[in-house]
Amino acid sequence: MKIVMVGSGYVGLVSGACFADFGHQVTCVDKDETKIAALKDGVIPIYEPGLDKLVAAGSASGRLTFTSDMAAAVRGADAVFIAVGTPSRRGDGHADMVYVHAATREIATALTGFTVIVNKSTVPVGTGDDVERLICEVNPDADFAVVSNPEFLREGAAIDDFKRPDRVVIGGHDERAFAVMREIYRPLALGRSPLIEMSRRGAELTKYAGNAFLATKITFINEMADLCEKVGADVQEVARGIGLDNRIGSKFLHAGPGYGGSCFPKDTLALLKTAEDFASPLRIVEAVVSVNDRRKRAMGRKVIEAAGGDVRGKTVAILGLAFKPNTDDMRDAPSIAIIQALQDAGATLHVYDPKSMEQARSVLKDVVYFDSPYAAMAGADALVIATEWDEFRALDLPRVTALLRTPVLVDLRNIYPRVMVEAAGLAYTAVGR
Repeated sequence: MKIVMVGSGYVGLVSGACFADFGHQVTCVDKDETKIAALKDGVIPIYEPGLDKLVAAGSASGRLTFTSDMAAAVRGADAVFIAVGTPSRRGDGHADMVYVHAATREIATALTGFTVIVNKSTVPVGTGDDVERLICEVNPDADFAVVSNPEFLREGAAIDDFKRPDRVVIGGHDERAFAVMREIYRPLALGRSPLIEMSRRGAELTKYAGNAFLATKITFINEMADLCEKVGADVQEVARGIGLDNRIGSKFLHAGPGYGGSCFPKDTLALLKTAEDFASPLRIVEAVVSVNDRRKRAMGRKVIEAAGGDVRGKTVAILGLAFKPNTDDMRDAPSIAIIQALQDAGATLHVYDPKSMEQARSVLKDVVYFDSPYAAMAGADALVIATEWDEFRALDLPRVTALLRTPVLVDLRNIYPRVMVEAAGLAYTAVGR
């Protein structure tokens, strides 16, 4: 199949590279000519494990190409995937559809023959109708169908998620379009990944509902962690006790500093705006958003308390800046609010992250960057683990104690046993333990 991926960001690049690996002919289109030139040279604009090798293999085979020429790419395509950003709109939290609409109009002018237009971007309910209307306005003679095919990729594990998905959701109402989509995803049949066909609006809502539910699980266990601290329980024991119930499941029951990233914050807000527009309030999701926003800042206060109640004039070392390990994504990372709270309290921040420090420089000001965890913690009055990168799981704790001015470890990801940390001479603060 001839596939066009409009947008070469996180979703577009991973999806395009995986489709090419399946054997399809894929062209990734992006307005950013600098990015396209870099991709042609094998330079990947994001960090995702294994993506560089997958892109290199696709390029070498000739099945994966990159261009800024939308018209040439779309002409004769079987399917055109829209995979552009839908960030929260400033001022009201709605998903900003300007990039989707712009891409749609440009695609419409180049359509030849029957083409499936695939919304891969996370878009509000009813966007498929808008895309359909825009194409008809720009090119009344176009022969096309619009489907929704939401992505369910976890940053840091995106390639495996794409190739071995829990499910593939396709929403539409045109049998020709369903036939094309079945052929595109046919390589997944050997893995028996379920391909679920539904209405277009149902598929659009499935993406938002899924992310809102996962955000709710995270927020639930974080509130249970607060209660555990008050009553003298261990949230990890509680999470295991409830997670072994198949109706609940163990995933997303890890207490920490709150959720962040490119999806959950903006998608929960966009879902709330959709519910508001349709006069169907989602009180649980409203509470999730509110609790999570407060939690990130509260983690800063937790660090201050662990450091003796006052950090003015003190140095705090932060290990981990990205919102999760195995990515360089800083969007809505909990570390941002934690660092801001500590700076507001008068602390100096020393920081280190294996992959995200270049991205962090645009959002974190007045912090000191270091090239190793031990360099960052040297002379600090407290050490904070904010992201659970593997290299932080086996720190030389006696060395940590020796390097810190004050032996305080605040483990916001619960990656260390208390007895091990305290045996090394460190005062230990965790979450919900």
